[in-house]
Amino acid sequence: MPCSLCGARHTDPARGARPWKRGVRHERQVLICPECQLVRDWKADLDRCPRCRSTFLLSRLGEVECHSCGHIRPQTSPCPAPDPDPALTNAVEQALSRALRGLSFLPADRTHH
Repeated sequence: MPCSLCGARHTDPARGARPWKRGVRHERQVLICPECQLVRDWKADLDRCPRCRSTFLLSRLGEVECHSCGHIRPQTSPCPAPDPDPALTNAVEQALSRALRGLSFLPADRTHH
């Protein structure tokens, strides 16, 4: 999942480090990269808990949970599908092409006698 502010792609952090922050924006889970945390007011556009106003929220399975006060509420709108990242789509297509090169597949409906 890319950074919701600048689009930078998430990379695996060093063991124990968690430099990317999570939040909920428009009822959808988002990530914020370390650079955007330094140069922007990254919490300004995050959803807030209606009970305690915290931005420490988690969106999952049709509900939004506040990790500060424990308040859980249903999502009021379905999560929209994220916009596809053309570079990521191309990278996945190339990786699949390399991985599947030279393999032959039998049709699914072919019966063995």
